[in-house]
Parts: sequence; structure tokens; C-alpha cells
Amino acid sequence: MSNSQIFIVLLSDIIAIGVGIFAGKYIFQKSFDQKEKEAQERAAEIIRNAESAAENIKKDRILEAKEKYLRLKSEFEEDANKKRGILQSNEQKLKQREQSLNQTIEQNKRRENELEALKTNLNQQLETAVKRREEAEKSLQQQVAQLEKIANLTAEQARDQLIDALKAEADTRAGSYVKSAMEEARLTATKEAKKIVIETIQRTAAEHAIENCVSVFNIENDDIKGKIIGREGRNIRALEAATGVEIIVDDTPEAIVISGFDPVRREIARLSLHRLVQDGRIHPARIEEVVAKTRKNIDDEIVEIGERTVIEMGIHGLHPELVKMIGRMRFRSSYGQNLLQHSREVAKLCATMASELGLNTKLAKRAGLLHDIGKVWPEESDLPHAILGMELAKKYKENPEVCNAIGAHHDEIEMTSILSPIIQVCDAISGSRPGARREMMESYIQRLRDLENMALSFEGVEKCYAIQAGRELRVIIDADNVSDEKAGMLSFDISQKIEKEMQYPGQIKITVIREMRSVAYAR
Repeated sequence: MSNSQIFIVLLSDIIAIGVGIFAGKYIFQKSFDQKEKEAQERAAEIIRNAESAAENIKKDRILEAKEKYLRLKSEFEEDANKKRGILQSNEQKLKQREQSLNQTIEQNKRRENELEALKTNLNQQLETAVKRREEAEKSLQQQVAQLEKIANLTAEQARDQLIDALKAEADTRAGSYVKSAMEEARLTATKEAKKIVIETIQRTAAEHAIENCVSVFNIENDDIKGKIIGREGRNIRALEAATGVEIIVDDTPEAIVISGFDPVRREIARLSLHRLVQDGRIHPARIEEVVAKTRKNIDDEIVEIGERTVIEMGIHGLHPELVKMIGRMRFRSSYGQNLLQHSREVAKLCATMASELGLNTKLAKRAGLLHDIGKVWPEESDLPHAILGMELAKKYKENPEVCNAIGAHHDEIEMTSILSPIIQVCDAISGSRPGARREMMESYIQRLRDLENMALSFEGVEKCYAIQAGRELRVIIDADNVSDEKAGMLSFDISQKIEKEMQYPGQIKITVIREMRSVAYAR
């Protein structure tokens, strides 16, 4: 190829490139213009939409502002109307008070005028009385002078004789009057005292149910009796050993009798039987577990009973230990009378009597509820229950009047408070009601407790239960510390001590139980 041809080819290529560049620039410029136009149109549309939205928002805000303005205006007008009404009411009251004040002022003016007239009248009457007195004195002096001439006595001598005669007559009349007044006061005091006591008794309605030594556990059918007895009687023996009561399973339909002098033990046995029958699993291990849980629940129930009692009686600020001892009263008796019921009744009687006499009813009620608190002290003490109760009340910061009333209600200390005789009287009223108490029951229960305490005094004795109405003493000993030979000797020693130190009818059977247990846990 010649140079001219190459040049032509190169020139044509350059021209083609130039044309392509120009065409590309033209196309790009056209595309850019098109996109710029679209962007401007889109921006204009966005601006229109924004203006429209802004207009809507503006309208909404205006509407909200108008509504808020109308609401505030309504509230303001309502508040203003209320205040206007109050002002009008106050103005009306002020007018009425002003009228009443004006009437009072007018009445006072009338009274002042009447008083002035009365004063003038009294002054006139006083002047008249003074004149009459002067005239009477002159007449009296003339009469005295005439009498002195007739009686040959001066006025002073006659006055002295008259005074002596009047003194003698006054002494005689005064003595007679004092004597009759004292007799009348004595009769009146006796009547008033009887009236207060009778009204107090009449206003206090109380139940008089004597507690006995048995509880009845009702069952749905007699098939449960076999489960309770267990194979060869092992279940019933385990239940009696755990609770310390006697379980009597006889031919009585749908009933099991729980016998024991201690109401707490009977209640533990009854609740344990109820849980065992509901659960259906009745065997010695389960029995011991249920009895232990029931005993814990009874302790909690004692606290709950105490708290409920003080709340119902309206007594506040008692120490928790005193509240707990009040709960224990529910399961104790005094001569066959439930101790809590007796104490509640005494508290109500004391409050009523104190009210009649114009004394402090709260202190009287407090002392009445706590007067037998010494009977439920869990530890052994040689002090009488009244003195022990007084010491407990002092220990727990009770009022001195309450402490004295507790300690003196059996005349074991001197009464220093007016509450003390009231507590004593109300205690006698509660205990002397027909059917309220039974002396033989208390002595019987005390004999059973002495029997148990005597056996517990021997070394190696863990538990001791008096059953069969005191005809049998069941003693449970520690198998680790007491051998079989020593167990036999222990029963003999207990029987000898009972024979020497106690008085009892018939004979007492001493049963010593030694049971060896080995416990291990698989973990």
C-alpha cells in the first residue's frame, strides 16, 4: 500500500472517530437534558406534595388548636361558674349571718333595756327593804328591852342559852341523820353492787360446755378401720406411740374414738388420722411423718388462735410470747372449763363491770384475758399460777395495775389497784355458773400429768403417755442408752415410785417400750 492510501485510511479513521465522538456527545447531552428535565419535574411534584401536606398539617393543627381553645374555654367557664356559685353562696351566708347578727344586736339592746328597768326596780326595792329593816331593828330593840325587863336576863345571856339548846338539839339530830344516812348508803351500795354484777352477767352470754377426755373421728365406711389398725395392729400401735393417746376401734359404726386427757394430743391424733385417711398411705413410717407435721401445724395454729383472740377482743400491744400463751389456752382446761373460753368471758365481764363503774375498760379487759396466763407456762414451776402469771406480765412490760390484778385474783398478794377485786369477782362469776366447771375433772387430769412427770424423771425415758384413764402408763425409752435388762428394771422402779408417792384407785400397768432402729440414706 502506498503512502497516499495509508494517509487516506488514517484520515477516514480519524474522521470516523471524530464523528463518533460528536455523536456520543450529542446523545449524552440529550440524555442529560432529558434526565435534568425529569428531575426538575419530580422536584416540582415533591414540592407540590409537600406544600399540600403542609397545608393539611396546618389545617389539622388549627383544628386541634381550636378544639383545645374551646375545651379550655369550657373548663374555664365551668370553673368560673362554680366559683361564682360559691361566691353567691358565701354572699347569701354572709347576708344571713348579718341578719342574724342584727337580730342578736336588737335582742341584746332589748335585754339591756329590760336589765336597766330591772336594776331600777331592784334599787327601789332595796331602798324599801333597807327602810323596813331599820324599822324592824328599832322594833326588835324595843321588844328585847321589854323581854330583858320581864325575864331579868340580858340579850347576850338569852342568846347563849338559846345557842346551847340549839347545839344539843343539832347534835342529836345530826347523829340520828348520820346513822340513817350510813345505813341508807350501805343498803344503796349493796343494791348498786348487786345491780352491776347482775347486769354484767346478763349482758355476757357464754356457752357452758364441759370438756371431756374423748374425741370422735368420723369415717365414711368401716373398711378404713382395718387400714388404721394395720397388719397385726402395727399401725394403731405406731399412732398411739407417736401421739400419746388411746385409739379405740370398736363396733361403733363409722366412728373411731380418740381417748386422752390432753386436748392437744387428741387434736394432733384427730388431724393426723384425717390426713392419713385422705392420703390412703397408712404405715408406721408415714404415721410418724404425718404426726410430726401435724404437731408443727398445731404450734402454728396456737399462734394464730392467740393473734385472732387479741384482735377480736380489741387488745393491742401484747408481747408475742403472751399472744402465744393465749393461743395455748385453747387446748387447756380449768376444772373442766376451757381456759381460753373462760379467760375471754372474764375479760368481757371485767370490761362491762369497769364500764359501769367508770373505770378503764381496756385495762380491765386486758387483765381479765391474762389473769390465768400462768396456767399455760410450758415449764415446770413451784409458784402458784397467779404469781407466775404476774411475773410473766412484769417480764413482758405489762401495766402495773394489770400485773397486780393477775397476781391478786386468788388473794395471794395484796390488792393495790381497783381492777384487782373486779378481776377476782369476774373470775368467780365465770367459774360459778351452773355447769361451767367440774372439780373432779381437774384433779383427775392433774393426777395423770403427775403420773407422766414421775416417769419422765427417770434416766433414759424419751416419752411417756398415760392412757386407759390412767390405768396404763406407756413409757418409750432410748434404745441406745437403755438395754433390755435395764428396761425391765426401769418398769419395776417406776411402779415402786408410783406406789410410794401417788394415790390412785385400782392398779396401774407400766409398759416400757424399747425399739431399736437403724436409719441410713441412699443418695
